[in-house]
Formats: sequence, structure tokens, C-alpha cells
Amino acid sequence: MAKFFVAGPPLVFLTVFFVVPSLIMIATSFRFPGEFGGLAPIAAPVVSAHVSQGLEYGFTLEAYQFFFSDILYAKIFLKSFAVAAATTLICLVMAYPLALLISRSKKHLRNLMVLLVVLPFASNFLIRIYAWMIILGPESGLSYFINAVLGALGITPITLLFSPFAVLVGMVYVHLPFMVLPLYTNLEKHDPALLDAAQDLGATRWQRFWRVTWPLSLPGVFSGAALVFIPVLGMFAVPDILGGTGDILIGNLIKDQFLGTRDWPFGSVLAIMLTLAVLAIAGLAAWFARSAVGQRAT
Repeated sequence: MAKFFVAGPPLVFLTVFFVVPSLIMIATSFRFPGEFGGLAPIAAPVVSAHVSQGLEYGFTLEAYQFFFSDILYAKIFLKSFAVAAATTLICLVMAYPLALLISRSKKHLRNLMVLLVVLPFASNFLIRIYAWMIILGPESGLSYFINAVLGALGITPITLLFSPFAVLVGMVYVHLPFMVLPLYTNLEKHDPALLDAAQDLGATRWQRFWRVTWPLSLPGVFSGAALVFIPVLGMFAVPDILGGTGDILIGNLIKDQFLGTRDWPFGSVLAIMLTLAVLAIAGLAAWFARSAVGQRAT
């Protein structure tokens, strides 16, 4: 009975807010789209034979056939994964030194530095993204400076806003704290005596990092990568605001299917394919993490 009170509420929560919506999404993917959006009825409508002629109802594989018949959607998936991978890599390169600095700072400074990392969450997400529109806009000081340098080098001026560069900058800005925090949590637990022992054995600073700090921090790296990579795949606000018409990612496509064209079956198919792709990548990452830990143990 005690186990039920402990595990029951989370189980009910996951069932109601994850399992049931997922089942609804799967069932929706096998339906016909409605004449004016939404879903067509499952059973034949009770109308005259003349009116009912041509109406679609019941279940179908049409949405799946449409998805696999056009390579455009595969290209959008690949582009989305490329943006997610680039964002994750840039966040890792930027977050690791910062997390290492915080973990090795004096204790009375750590809380302040962690607070500064999470401080952007205190403001509205959209306001922060619109601020980047001002920073990257054609009249901004940053654009003037970059284009002045390019002009001096004989290179054609560029537009920062509404470009893949702006999308990547926005993605990194939004998700950087999600990489810093897991890394800091992991690095803070490292025993300094291990580095001292490596130094006593003649290891250089660079060797101590690659032989001691980096292997021990891999769990934090994998956690941070998951917290960045997966949300970036479903992000649609940043490409909508900072990207151009050619910067459509899978999140934008799913949003447009549900809110724009109102083709709910096809939107459900896209969401299912994205979920399966994320699960596959998560499985590969878990296998790689276990292999890395096993090799380190041996």
C-alpha cells in the first residue's frame, strides 16, 4: 500500500498527460483530415447520398503515405537534426569552461554565479528572443560593425537577422543554461585529490584534463546534451521569429500543420516520426555512454 502512495501519483500523472495524449496522437495519424480542418468523422455521416458522396471517413494510411512519398520532409528532418547537433556542440564548447570555472570558484561565489546563469529565466522567453531581433537587426551596432569589417575586406555586406545564423544564435542563447547546470553539478563532485595524484605522477595540465576531468564529466556532458538536443528539435518560436522563410524546421512544420493548415493527421505523423527519431538517438546515446563507462572501467 505504501508503494502505491509513493509511485501511484507519478504513474497516474504520466498516464494522463503522456500515455493518453500519445495514444490520441497515434489514433489521429490514421484518420482523414476534416473538410474544414481538424478530423473527419470515423463513421459515415447521416446525410443524403448526394451530399455524402466524396466525403472521407474512417481510418487510413494516407498521412503516412504522403510523408514517405516526398523527400522534402526527410530534408527538413535532417536540417533540424543538423541545427540541434550544432546547437548542442556550441553549447558544450561554451558551457564547459564556464561550468568548470564555477565548480572551482570559492564556495561563497558559486551560488551567485549559478544565479547569474539561470537569471535569464526570470524574464519572458519571447521578450528575450525579440531582444535578439534588435541586436541582429540591420540598424544595430553589431550589423554595422560586421558589415564595415566585411566592406573593408571587399566582401558583400550580409544580413544577420532572418538567417540560419540568427536561428543558431537564438537556439544557443536559449539552451545554454541547460548545458551549464548539469556540467556544473557533475564537476562540483570531482575529488581534487585525483588531479593532485595525476600531477604527482608527472601529468601536465592538459593530460590531467583529458585523463581525469573529461572522463569523469561524461555523465554531465550526456545529460546536458540531452537537455539541449531534444528541446531544440521541437523548438518553433526561435525559427519563426529570427529565421527567414527558408529556415523551416520540423517544429515549425508540426506547428503549421496543427494551427495553420489544420491537417491534424499529418501533423500527428510528423510528431510521431520526430518522437521515434528522438528515441532512437537517445538509445544510441545511452549505448555509447555505457560503452564509454565500460571502457573506462576496464
